[in-house]
Amino acid sequence: MLPDRFDDDKPHEECGVFGVWNVPDAAALTALGLHALQHRGQEATGIVSFDGQKFHQHRGLGLVADTFGDARVISSLQGPTAVGHNRYATTGETILRNVQPLYADFEFGGLAVSHNGNLTNAMALKRALVRRGCLFQSTTDSEVFVHLIAISLYSTVVDRLIDALKQVVGAYSLVCLSNDALMGVRDPHGVRPLILGRIGGNERNNGGWVLASETCALDIVGAEFVRDVEPGEIVIINDKGVHSIKPFSPASDRFCVFEYIYFARPDSVVEGMPVYEARKRIGEALARESAVPADVVVPVPDSGVPSAMGYAEASGLPFELGIIRNHYVGRTFIEPTDQIRNLGVKLKHSANRAVLKGKRVILVDDSIVRGTTSRKIVEMVRQAGAAEVHMRISSPPTTHSCFYGIDTPERGKLLAARHDVAEMAKLIGADTLAFISIDGLYEALGKAGGRGAQPAYCDACFTGDYPISLSDMTNEAERQLSLLPGQ
Repeated sequence: MLPDRFDDDKPHEECGVFGVWNVPDAAALTALGLHALQHRGQEATGIVSFDGQKFHQHRGLGLVADTFGDARVISSLQGPTAVGHNRYATTGETILRNVQPLYADFEFGGLAVSHNGNLTNAMALKRALVRRGCLFQSTTDSEVFVHLIAISLYSTVVDRLIDALKQVVGAYSLVCLSNDALMGVRDPHGVRPLILGRIGGNERNNGGWVLASETCALDIVGAEFVRDVEPGEIVIINDKGVHSIKPFSPASDRFCVFEYIYFARPDSVVEGMPVYEARKRIGEALARESAVPADVVVPVPDSGVPSAMGYAEASGLPFELGIIRNHYVGRTFIEPTDQIRNLGVKLKHSANRAVLKGKRVILVDDSIVRGTTSRKIVEMVRQAGAAEVHMRISSPPTTHSCFYGIDTPERGKLLAARHDVAEMAKLIGADTLAFISIDGLYEALGKAGGRGAQPAYCDACFTGDYPISLSDMTNEAERQLSLLPGQ
């Protein structure tokens, strides 16, 4: 699936990172891991490998299969260790020089860096680095890591990395490859995910190691899940094994709650909780909070499916595939003019009239951002003969932009930031509209931390409670507030 030029009504995925140490065909395994993480970024992808003497690298715009489907490309990426990256741009343009992993030669050797997340003080750091004479080759915030490591006065790569990390502010998971180690890092709040896995091994061989954004990437390469990398932890993998250091001051855990709602693949296990199970439980809680007389529960595929199943079970209503998704859209072959853009939703979804006609339908989706797609979906269901259309959303209203590595519109373009629920229902054409409450969401995930309590997750897109300083974004946040009615 490529970035959808017809539909900007979803928060777009962040990035996916993957790395392997001490395995045959490291680049091929990395390409497989990136394929499993394709949902996290579809704009560009890259791999850097190391054969013990030399680093090899290849990057491309588009999907993993487009870039690494040629066996000659994979065979050129030699060595038993490699790192990879899937990109969805949250900062910087979609051009080849922004594609990760970023690579540079240092005094201590080579270093490749894959970054998932967003730095909230990158602009200030970049200005300071440029004044010192650093020459930036990309427009992505991730390059700040490279320059901070380059100017560090420490001798070892690990100490230089720590020095750099103590200067940045934001949300990040990193996978880095040097001449003698594979390293994984999570920011002190643990906003972005990162897991450790083990692959192969026997009595004579300890086997290899894997770092990845999600457990689904372990499954595809035959690796065993070991544990989550902890918030504020640096995992160092080398020929002596796996080592852990925690150089940061303790901070509250604020893992991104949207991983459970939308971003993570349903077959992944995130922070100890199966995503599929979490989404079903969210749907059950949504049904308890917002029941309405109806005949059938219909998911908006694909991300709305597990929550719709939970809603149907809790409400005692039948679950039906009233909307069919076309999985073969591929590259858009028509330029999206305004007229064609209005028809774009039909490239991805079509109504199953036999299920919908004459029925009171509950449509379950994961989120409403701008509201454009929801309006088209509701209209399509009505045109198929539905008697009533009730929209139910398995997340609270998205009222604030994300500055931690998820591509969301500026706040003035978020439907829930400008309208109450009744107004939103009217705008999208639904008979009724309801969102799960923040308390209901936390309860479904088995956590305390709804309104009035210390949040267990980063839920800033719903509450405006940003756990990490937005030093670069202060002026932008103030500007976005000025765009809202009544400000």
